[in-house]
Amino acid sequence: MKLTIIGCWGGYPKMNEASSGYLLEHEGFQMLVDCGSGVLSKMQEYIQPEQLDAVILSHYHPDHNADIGVLQHARLIQGFLGKDMPELPIYAHDGDGTEFKKLTYKNITKGIKYNPNQPLTVGPFKITFMETVHPVLCYAMRFEAGGKVLVYTADTAYKDELAGFSQGADLLVAECNFYGDQDGRNAGHMNSFDGGKLANSANAGHLVLTHLPHYGKLEMLIEEAGQVFEGPISLAKTGECLHI
Repeated sequence: MKLTIIGCWGGYPKMNEASSGYLLEHEGFQMLVDCGSGVLSKMQEYIQPEQLDAVILSHYHPDHNADIGVLQHARLIQGFLGKDMPELPIYAHDGDGTEFKKLTYKNITKGIKYNPNQPLTVGPFKITFMETVHPVLCYAMRFEAGGKVLVYTADTAYKDELAGFSQGADLLVAECNFYGDQDGRNAGHMNSFDGGKLANSANAGHLVLTHLPHYGKLEMLIEEAGQVFEGPISLAKTGECLHI
């Protein structure tokens, strides 16, 4: 599996960057995981909108789904320009019926409800889900392909069950919206110590901290998580490609 960080900022994108968006590839299949503000613009540095095979969403906060509408229009326009444009599946939960309905647009995109209690197969990926601790309904995702495991926590406060869900992950992409001396539970987010604790309990191979705060010295997040987890830790960085 190959993961390209399209956007990694919590809440809103920094200048010339994007909020949550990750391009996951395996055996030529290209899937976008979350599609937050700024993602469509940054994604075009690596892949064009018409080249996507699927999209999957964790939840309906704008920093994770704001660019769905512009993705739809990009594919619509490219179709007008003569490019072959098959209907793009967008997998999501339907906990918010209004937002889910917006995922289907003409014959351009089709919203497909996933059942979080059952594994989902999309292309070469087997995907399982766990409900997170967040102000709106949100799901962490575990991707398995080619004998490797990638876990994306999406947005969540720490919960013990995440350790079992993430067990043995070769790559753990964990949200880290707060520093170690801050309590993000009421906001539904983890801090750096939570990320390290999760990686340690899950015996993760590599911890990537994402959904980053807009203030402070970000390197401190690595230092703090490293007090709990002895394995490799890095900050998500726009354009970075990770192979597992």
